[in-house]
Amino acid sequence: MTIEFKLPDVGEGVADGEIVQWLVSAGDRVKEHQAVVEVMTDKATVEIPSPADGQISALLAEAGDVVPVGSVIFTLETEGGATVAEPALAAASASGGTAVASAPPAAPPAIKTTTGKVLAVPSARRVARDLGVDLDRVAGSGRHGVVRRADVEAFHSSGAAPASAAPTPAPIQGSGGETRTPFRGVRRKIAEAMVRSAFTAPHFTVIEEVDVTDLVALRGRAKALGAAEGVKVTYMPFIMKATALCLARFPMLNGTLDEETNELVNFHYSNLGIATDTPNGLLVPVIKAVEQKGVLALARELAELAERTRAGKVKPDELVGSTFSITNAGNIGGIMATPIINFPDIAILGVHRLMKKPGVVAGPDGDRIEVRQYMNFSISVDHRLADGADGARFLAYFRTLLEDPGLLSL
Repeated sequence: MTIEFKLPDVGEGVADGEIVQWLVSAGDRVKEHQAVVEVMTDKATVEIPSPADGQISALLAEAGDVVPVGSVIFTLETEGGATVAEPALAAASASGGTAVASAPPAAPPAIKTTTGKVLAVPSARRVARDLGVDLDRVAGSGRHGVVRRADVEAFHSSGAAPASAAPTPAPIQGSGGETRTPFRGVRRKIAEAMVRSAFTAPHFTVIEEVDVTDLVALRGRAKALGAAEGVKVTYMPFIMKATALCLARFPMLNGTLDEETNELVNFHYSNLGIATDTPNGLLVPVIKAVEQKGVLALARELAELAERTRAGKVKPDELVGSTFSITNAGNIGGIMATPIINFPDIAILGVHRLMKKPGVVAGPDGDRIEVRQYMNFSISVDHRLADGADGARFLAYFRTLLEDPGLLSL
């Protein structure tokens, strides 16, 4: 029988999706739950699985097309009276990722289609290319032997990949060449969001230098305590906690403009969107109710959410609902930036590089100069909804908290 596969609703409120890439071709035979197409919505990128075993008879959309939910995107010929496996679609919608069941107790060998391709999710194929791993040699832990990213990484770490499998460095290109890449997928969604923010919210930015010498010392002690519990403690949980305390004091920066009702909404809780650099572009997963959590709890949740976001396993509902955002490029470099607001939030905090430099320290015998640790922080604010003084007061209190981090326990 012929199955006309319609684009499912892969997230609440999603009306359409962009075809990022097809993972199969017309004429390919596929297994039930095998990833067929990668689709991007405003909330997440998901892999849509095949509803049954069969042969792809037609692909009805091109990569880059934006298609409405409910549109037929491919047809599948199945044997006999096979029917659509609805649970597979539900799994894709609920998880925001592949609808592949959890790994069986013993990982079966990777299953190939009749075209000779190993069944693997796109992130696994990308990592395999980067690491020079032959997917034919990797045992997949997904249902029907689908190879996942973790399978490739585990195979590479085991040392099973021969040295000769290392990717050949790309030749250095001379002048006069060019590379053209389709402007679609995550990059296009990011562009649309940035343009909307920049041309809707009039931005202003305030910058503050903070002496974080005491915070560095506290983080060192917390890092040791966290390691004993298997938690990696970075500076971000302290910054998040300070942000939540500042938002409680300056709620005019913790909100949004409801353009449908023309109401300014201020929230009495802190859901922080954390800008995360991923292989697929910048995503902003959200950690909810930060004001209710301690530093170690935030460190644990942040590490887990960031890992799933970079692996493409973040759920659609984890990418919405922020009341304020933080972007941290300090580990890359840069001493100052003017971040673009994560619309429709009112403001965003920028975190910049930690650096040592001379500082003036007051003492009982007068001022002295010593080596101190500093970080710059910037806050970009929607000037329609808050004033410059609000941003300046926010950063002044933020500086007080981080320069004396014992205050974070208040």
